[in-house]
Amino acid sequence: MRFFLLPISTRRTLLYCQRIQVLPKEKQSVVDKATIRAAKLWSGWEKQESGWQKKVVVYGNYLLRRIHFEEWGLKSVPPLSTKRREEEILGKDKHHLIYPEDIIPTKHAVNVLRALGTDREPLHRSRLIWCLIGMPISAPFALVPVIPNLPFFYLMYRAWSHWRALAGGKHIRFLCDNNLLSLSPSPVLNSIYTPILSRLAASKDSTPDIGELKPLPDNKSKVSDEETLLLSQENGRQLVKALEIPELEVELERAIWQVEDAIHKEKEENSKSPDTTKTK
Repeated sequence: MRFFLLPISTRRTLLYCQRIQVLPKEKQSVVDKATIRAAKLWSGWEKQESGWQKKVVVYGNYLLRRIHFEEWGLKSVPPLSTKRREEEILGKDKHHLIYPEDIIPTKHAVNVLRALGTDREPLHRSRLIWCLIGMPISAPFALVPVIPNLPFFYLMYRAWSHWRALAGGKHIRFLCDNNLLSLSPSPVLNSIYTPILSRLAASKDSTPDIGELKPLPDNKSKVSDEETLLLSQENGRQLVKALEIPELEVELERAIWQVEDAIHKEKEENSKSPDTTKTK
């Protein structure tokens, strides 16, 4: 597997796990088979021109787009099965941690990955519990004829999603604790990020210490006191093309959109704060 650390802003990083080898059908777990079957069903509904299936897909995609990109990143990491654990300890599976060294120094790379894998664990655990509580409550909706019990299926999906995020984080923690990651600074990623950082530095009064820039949720960047967007949608498409990973495009597009929207809302709130203080 290859783990990519892709800074979206000066405080947030997208994690993406690429599986180099796809398991044959006979070796896939029940969860993997169910996931593939659900994806095919959803794809079939998307092709419908009208009807309730099409409406479900439209509203469903609207909700899926708003699921935090950090959760999608954790879900890209496969759960740690007993067999996979043994193979990884024996060194049969090689895992590479790929990152732009100009932004994430090698000495910080593993800690960045560990933070992305563990920081949201309490959130996913609590929301998993609430989804499990809500599922029996929504079960009576199944009595409504024709239309399926959408609230129940949504809660079931969200419960599975939080479980996968927790499982992905557990796998990351295992790899970090046992030093099973091969650090691979990427010249390709540097070729994308270095010009962006240069332009960002040129727009400031002083040149930032790029070697100390660590895109973490709690990072106070030396580039700016405020969170600054690093990747645009155009940069994201260039990055996908450079890495030659087409499936990464939707993940980057979603992450950039979410971070850009969050930064915009934060700026709006900060601009309103002085006015509110004056009014009081």
